[in-house]
Amino acid sequence: MWQYALKILLTAAVAVAAAEIAKRSTLWGAVLVSLPLTSLFAIIWLYLDTGSTTRVGELSQGIFWLVLPSLVLFPLLPALLRSNLGCWTSLGTSCVAMAVAYFAMAWVLARFGVRA
Repeated sequence: MWQYALKILLTAAVAVAAAEIAKRSTLWGAVLVSLPLTSLFAIIWLYLDTGSTTRVGELSQGIFWLVLPSLVLFPLLPALLRSNLGCWTSLGTSCVAMAVAYFAMAWVLARFGVRA
């Protein structure tokens, strides 16, 4: 049980640190958020829990393929914000576009027999 608490605390600490750093410097906040810390934590937790390098490799491959559609959000959000759409509308629209990109990527991967 203490392991779950530690996982939650470490992961939450990174998110809070990124938000606090971004208040002072968007550059350094972006640097921290752009690091694949969530992926690294997931890989570490998976390996510690299972000891399986095969599962770690499969997770890493899945992360690679699914990072690509997540990138839709980052150029779209500032473009929508510049068009004065409003923060929540821009964020929501960007999230919907990202979700569509995830479904499209899952479809493409399935068509080519790639297991993500």
